[in-house]
Amino acid sequence: MSAPGAMLSRPPAPAGNPPGAVPQIVLVVVCGGYAVGAAFGWGSPEVAAFMGDFGLSFAAFLAAFSCGLYARKRRTRFRPAWMLFAASSGMAGLGNGVWGWYEVVQGTTVPSPCLADFCFLLFAPPAIVGLLVLAKRPVTVARWICLGLDAWLIAGSLVTLSWSLALAHTAHFQGRSVAQSALSLAYPLLDIVLVSMVLALHFRRSSVHRSAINTAVAALALTVLCDALFSSPLLREHYRSGQILDAGWFAGSMLLAYAPWVARRSGEECPEEDVKPAARRVPPHGSRPIAGSLAALTPYLAAAVCTLGILTNVLDGRRIDRVVLFTGCTVVLALVVRQGIMLLDNITLTQELAQKENHFRSLVQGSSDVIMIAAPTGVLRYVSPAAAGVYGRDAEELVGSELASLIHPEDLGRVVHEVRRFLAAAPEDEPTTRIECRFRAGEQRLGGDGWLNVESTVNRHHGGLIFNSRDVTERVRLQAQLQHNASHDALTDLPNRALFTERVTQAVTGRRASDHDTAVLYIDLDGFKQVNDTIGHQAGDELLIQAARRLGDSVRAGDIAARLGGDEFAALITGDGTRDLAAREFRIHEIADRLRIKLSEPYRIDGRDVRVAASIGVAFADPGVSPAGLLRNADLAMYRAKQAGKGRVELYAPQMQSEVAHRAELATKLRTALHDGEFALLHQPVVELAGGRVTAVAAHARWRSAQGILFTPAEFLRVGDRGRFTEDGDRAAELDRWQLEEAVEQAAARHRAGYPVPVAVRLSARRLLDHALSPAGVEALLTRHGLPSRALVLELSESDSRMPLDDLERRLVALRRLGVRIALDGFGSGYAAIGALRRLPVDILRLDRGLIDGVVESARLHKITAGLLRIAGDLGMQSVADGVDLPEQVLALRSMGCTHGMGMAFSGPLDEHRLRRSLTHAHYPVPELPGQSRAVVLTGSGLPVRHGGPAGPDSLMHPPLRSNSETSVPPT
Repeated sequence: MSAPGAMLSRPPAPAGNPPGAVPQIVLVVVCGGYAVGAAFGWGSPEVAAFMGDFGLSFAAFLAAFSCGLYARKRRTRFRPAWMLFAASSGMAGLGNGVWGWYEVVQGTTVPSPCLADFCFLLFAPPAIVGLLVLAKRPVTVARWICLGLDAWLIAGSLVTLSWSLALAHTAHFQGRSVAQSALSLAYPLLDIVLVSMVLALHFRRSSVHRSAINTAVAALALTVLCDALFSSPLLREHYRSGQILDAGWFAGSMLLAYAPWVARRSGEECPEEDVKPAARRVPPHGSRPIAGSLAALTPYLAAAVCTLGILTNVLDGRRIDRVVLFTGCTVVLALVVRQGIMLLDNITLTQELAQKENHFRSLVQGSSDVIMIAAPTGVLRYVSPAAAGVYGRDAEELVGSELASLIHPEDLGRVVHEVRRFLAAAPEDEPTTRIECRFRAGEQRLGGDGWLNVESTVNRHHGGLIFNSRDVTERVRLQAQLQHNASHDALTDLPNRALFTERVTQAVTGRRASDHDTAVLYIDLDGFKQVNDTIGHQAGDELLIQAARRLGDSVRAGDIAARLGGDEFAALITGDGTRDLAAREFRIHEIADRLRIKLSEPYRIDGRDVRVAASIGVAFADPGVSPAGLLRNADLAMYRAKQAGKGRVELYAPQMQSEVAHRAELATKLRTALHDGEFALLHQPVVELAGGRVTAVAAHARWRSAQGILFTPAEFLRVGDRGRFTEDGDRAAELDRWQLEEAVEQAAARHRAGYPVPVAVRLSARRLLDHALSPAGVEALLTRHGLPSRALVLELSESDSRMPLDDLERRLVALRRLGVRIALDGFGSGYAAIGALRRLPVDILRLDRGLIDGVVESARLHKITAGLLRIAGDLGMQSVADGVDLPEQVLALRSMGCTHGMGMAFSGPLDEHRLRRSLTHAHYPVPELPGQSRAVVLTGSGLPVRHGGPAGPDSLMHPPLRSNSETSVPPT
């Protein structure tokens, strides 16, 4: 099989198995060494006899082992051939071994006939059958007969020549027995048969494993040549073991041993199921016709050789031997029979060709495609009947018309150019081409607009062209529809993000790039998610459709409105060339405000009025702004409008970009801080309001940057909280995991040091539902550090109504089953807190600092806080007030029944050293009601101080107030 055919029929061989030259070099060296030794007589007659007998036996047995091993390991179609070659080589090895037994071991003359002769005779039959297996299998019985006749034609011609030259003398040789004469004739006759099969196989060998077959044929041919030389009376009389003739037999056996592995090394080996497809590949142009002609002429050349041999004897006046005459007659008879078979075969092929021609004619006549043949002048000479159904015009009407008159004028130049290029190309490089154009339709074509989209496959035909044309009008329409769908939103039919970006690019970089009053409006519908959640997604889709219709009707004809995705829309407002910045801002702001009002009007959906607002960000195409930058600026302005209260219009300002860059820089620094371990964990004591005893500590994370700047939660949680640490919240989750593990590790160390104080860790509901914080993971964390489960309090920091309370409830129940206590943080700050309190298993209620700040001054807050504390008491929960900074707040909360508090009235967050020092004292002074003993207030450092002043040295004062989120980290 040719290289292109091999590439098409199977994947290319791996790069790691290139054909190696080492085995071939070893083969040449071994055979050459044996030949040199034989040429110089091996140094002594004894060594020559040993190498001539047992050396040939070893080589033959090696060939038998190699062929047998390959046949055992490789399940290919040629496996029987290699088995037969193994048997043939085994017979040769056994014969040489017997010959050596007589000649070397016993030191006697080899008798004739003997067992070695019969082994040598059995060498040829398996090899002949193996060659038949390697040949191409004929498809029909006639082909099998032709193969046999070809073999006999070759064999007969060789018999005629051999008998005339040598075999006749051998047959009439006097002084020999019948057995000896039979052996003398059997050797050359079997060699003739073997040569015939070698020649027949050379032209009929399979295209698969070609290298292996060629090597095997060469090995057998070399063996037959040496046999022929040995059979000549002149050489046989003077033959001695170990002579140069043995080198030929040795090389033949070594070649046969190497033959089966050639295909594997040269990359020709393929599975059995790939043989037939590979064999059917058409070889490259010009490579096989010569071999095919020689294969067809071989029988006739053999018959000519036979005839020439007989004529030579007649012209020389020699009497023609009866064997030669009989063989020549059979050769002529075989040639006549073969010619008759080929004649019948040609008649059959002619009839099949006529049938196929009729078949193809009927296919052309009944094909739905239109077949047209155009002369070199462009005139149609043939049109199939399908033209009536495809073009709406009769075939007879089209025949004789020029093809150019039927093609749309706008497509004619392109078609002519493609046809000229196709005709100039080489046929083997480009056998066909494909042309698509509009073709004039006839009146019989119903529903047409006068032109059809036609796709034609063009082939060469005697200087002209054959067009195989089909109607693709519906496909072209479908492609146009698909292209429209690809650039437009499926729900609203507005341009999508891709088309809008393309139009923005054209506006910014096109011929109107100097119009810097061109603007992009980025629109977001406020409250759309509530519409989906309350009345359903179908109502939400209807709202989007109506909003898109309003937006499309409100923009000018030269502007473009688009839906970018979800509830986000955009509009491109082209400029009018004004240079006044104030005028352009007023004009665009007026357009944007009109769109905002229009989009904020009630939507009538399913018989009800639905209201949403519109936040719009505006950005101008200023010099140097890229299309992507223009869209980004409008997006930033839209988010600023949403942050400023929604339902408004905001113009982009450069400082918006700097704020985004600052947040991105902070996020990058936070990622680096997590990696470099720049976070520190502080603990703030939780104090019992009745006696000042420290009952727990709350963990707070702080970040000390490499520049020495301290970031508190109020600053870095804007980036790290609610999943905005990065886009997917991975860094926020990593920070929470770090905080939990660090808090548990430090709490366990304090327990071992004699400070058994529980630690409270603040986590969001989203983080509590994370798989990384499963109950099994928390239990493993506590076990690893040796902290009792009752010493850990998990504070639920979010009360988001979108959180799945069922999943959260199951997670918290599992954590409580381990012994971990649950606290509800920020109670009183969100509408979802009551629902969470009703559903979730909570042990501790932590009041939001927003209630505590005004609990002394505001009677309303006082009543609300008192009511919440009564609820906590009725439910059997502990209550912790967050942000207790004033002594008056301590007194008020204690009077309302609050049990615990934390804040600057007692201590701020402390590092580990100062925390342990404060735990050693174990109590903080608490203020008393007027008339009771005075109290001492602790500063943020945790050390008691007394302040002097106008009220006297013992007056109760408190340090300057600082927010919990602004407490600095004491130096370690």
